[in-house]
This record gives sequence, structure tokens and C-alpha cells, in this order.
Amino acid sequence: MSGRRIVLAEPDDVAGWRRAARGLLAEGAPPFTVDWRVGEDDRDLFGTDDAPSPQVAGAPAPSVPRSFLELAETGLLHSDPGRFDLFYRLLTRVAADRRLMEDAADPDLTRARALVKAVRRDKHKMTAFVRFREISGEDGAPQFVAWFEPEHHIVAATAPFFMRRFSAMRWSILTPRRSAHWNGTRLEIAEGANRADAPEGDALEALWRTYYASIFNPARLKVSAMRAEMPKKYWRNLPEAPLIGPLIAQAQRRSDEMVAAPAAEPKKGQRLMSPPPAAPERDPTPLSALREMVEGCRACPLWGPATQSVFGEGPEGAQVVVVGEQPGDKEDIAGRPFVGPAGALFDRAAEAAGVEREKLYVTNAVKHFKFEPRGKFRLHKSPAPGEIAACRGWLERELGAIRPRLVVAMGASAARAVIGRAVKVGDARGAIMEREGAPDVLVTVHPSYLLRLPDEARKQEEFDRFVADLRLALPFLQAA
Repeated sequence: MSGRRIVLAEPDDVAGWRRAARGLLAEGAPPFTVDWRVGEDDRDLFGTDDAPSPQVAGAPAPSVPRSFLELAETGLLHSDPGRFDLFYRLLTRVAADRRLMEDAADPDLTRARALVKAVRRDKHKMTAFVRFREISGEDGAPQFVAWFEPEHHIVAATAPFFMRRFSAMRWSILTPRRSAHWNGTRLEIAEGANRADAPEGDALEALWRTYYASIFNPARLKVSAMRAEMPKKYWRNLPEAPLIGPLIAQAQRRSDEMVAAPAAEPKKGQRLMSPPPAAPERDPTPLSALREMVEGCRACPLWGPATQSVFGEGPEGAQVVVVGEQPGDKEDIAGRPFVGPAGALFDRAAEAAGVEREKLYVTNAVKHFKFEPRGKFRLHKSPAPGEIAACRGWLERELGAIRPRLVVAMGASAARAVIGRAVKVGDARGAIMEREGAPDVLVTVHPSYLLRLPDEARKQEEFDRFVADLRLALPFLQAA
């Protein structure tokens, strides 16, 4: 079979890749016969035959899981020159065997997920470290300009975040490859720019530095974690960068002063509440004692209507801890976690993933059942952030007593309790989140989400994705 050269318009032309890949798949073109290029079709001495992107009339869309499409849409934004070939090769294999997406050891799938992880990290860095400087536009109105240097082709995919957050501003984000411009009504992706095209500062930066210095908490400083999250290459674009060194140097002295200072008196009208117990690095309290202590917890109102608290259960030396959101109706009555319909679905998924259920310690972020009475039924109600925070100390003490290598957080409430901040499950799932000095985290959906899906085909597809997520925990169990 003769070779095919497919020329895509831009490095982030995911739509063009999908159209071409669909036609190639319909033709039965093997991956090794396709040469993917970007931009002008520069001929080389040993180049393959020129050919336009294949357009097969009536070609059916390849039948592949949604999880593959989501993987490709993100992974194709990577700067790796072999990404188009990798994902077309994966497409041909997944179209032949949908179960491939469940194979955690497949080298192509492992490489694809690594690309996705890098792209997501780069997008996070862009949303975290872009700093706008104000200039005067051509009409005299304020215009805000920022400079950023992404590692991958993420500008067009990340720009809508800024469009939503700063919809009332006119702004531009300049990068070496592509630039994004928002005029208040329309988003435009244009050519790249030079660092000199962006302003060096504005009048508001002194105010921003004052604010940054005032909110800096020396007691929570972890220099290695900060540098991992905010590498030095981003510092030069941050107005607060000149403060970072002095603030780090003064952190120990300021922490000592904070410890030595007397406790502040509560203001009039404030009510003192007992916070949940702090989590030591290694909690020596046996789980049986923690279970009894939770029975007496009154840190939030949920204990009142609940039948009883529901503590975790499983091996005390478990390498993997699974955290759900809260007990359900059956758990509240039985006093045990994961015994209701969602628990049964979790057991089935764990078995499909090859995860030995008896090796897992299972618990919940919130220890009491929150519900809304409806006649004879008690309908599950999601816990509020304050209720999650009130119970977080107990979860940390459980983890401190068990010392797992991995925590599987199922659902947004569980992820918030484990990580300490709001997390979008759809963005975080599918990859292991490594943490310094703490167990790694795997975020996935809660089984109750699968139970609520009305369409059986979609339910099976999402179940397969859930199983694939759980397979990521296998290396942590196998090393036990």
C-alpha cells in the first residue's frame, strides 16, 4: 500500500486530525503508511506520496469509547512530534478491540496518558501563572496584556477559561507560538508574539505585591512543594517574584513569632467551636479507638438525624485506601461503609479491574448520613463544604494510622476532603497525582454517578472508564 502524507493546518488541529483519521480508518490505512505533517507540505527526499486528507463518502465514525476521544483531544495538544502517529495507531487498535482502554500496562496507552498528564499540567500552569498588565488601548480604554511560555499547544484550548473569568475585560495573552485576544465579544486565536511585545509592569503591581505579602502564611510554607508547583521559569512573569526570596528567608522567624504570640480573643458575637482533631504525620491511635471517638463527634449537625456514625473498615496496613463521599441509607442502618447499591457496584468494578477487594481499606469523607426525608424514604443529600471540613480531621487521622501509598478519592466531596480544595473530577481523573510527604491520590467518579445514568449504553461506557481508573491502583497493591 502506498504511503499517505496528511498535512494538518496547525499543531493543535485536533478537528483536522479527527477528520483525517476517520477517513484513514475507513480506508483501512495501516498506521505505518501514514506520514503526519503540520503546516506547509515541505517535500523531503524520501517523502511519501502527496495526498489530501482522506474524505470517504459515508464513512462511519469509528466505534471507540468516549474515554479514547477525551484522551486524544487532550494528548494531541502535546508538543511531541510523534503524537499524531501515536493516537492514530491507538485509534486503529481501540476500534478493533474496545477493551484495550482498560489495559493499564499497554505501552501505547501508557505513553498517551503521559502526554495527557503533561498537557493538563501545562494548562494548569497557564491558568495559575498568567498575570495581566494594564495598558491603554488604541481608543484610550484599558487593555490588559500578559506574556506566557507554554510547553505545549494549549493556548486555544485554555483561552476560554480566561474568556469566562475575565469576560468584562479586553485582554491579550501573548505566547511564542500562538496568541489569544478577547475584545469583550469575540475570542481570536492569532500568530505568536515576542516577549518585547508585552508590557513589563503597570501601576497596580505595587498594590498586588502588598496584597501578596499580607496573605503569605509562613507557617504553611513548603519550599520544595512550592518550587514543584511553580518552577522558577515562571517567576520572571510574576509581579510578586521579587518578594518570594525575602519571604522564604523570613518564614522561620515569622513562624516562631506567630507561635509565641498570645491567642487572639474572639470578637463580640463570635462563638468558639472545637475544630476537628489535627492529623499528626503518623497517628499512633488505633483505628478501633478512632472509631469510638467518631461516635462522639459533634463538630457538625449531621450527627443529629443520623442513626449512627459510619467508620472505615479494612486491613490496618492497607496500601490503598478508597474514600467515598458519605454513608448512604443502608450504610447508616448497618453502620458499615460500602454495603449499599453503590458499594455493590464498586465491588463489581474492582473485580473487573483485577483489584483484590479484601486488600482495600474503605471509608468515607463524611462519617454521618446526610439526607432529606421524602415520605418513607430518606434521599441522599450532598455534604456541604463546611461538613466536609468538619470531618476532614477524622479522615486524616485514619490515613495517619494506616499510612497507605495511594488514596482513591471517589467523587468531588471525597477529592475535596483528601486534597483540601475543590477538584473537578473530570479534569483530575485518569492519572495518579503525586504528593510530597503524603499518599498519592487517584481521583475518579463515585459509583452512585453510574447508577444515576439512564442510558444503558452510556452506563456501560462509564463503567468501563471507572474500571480503567481502578486499574491504575494495581501497581500499589502488587508492590505490597
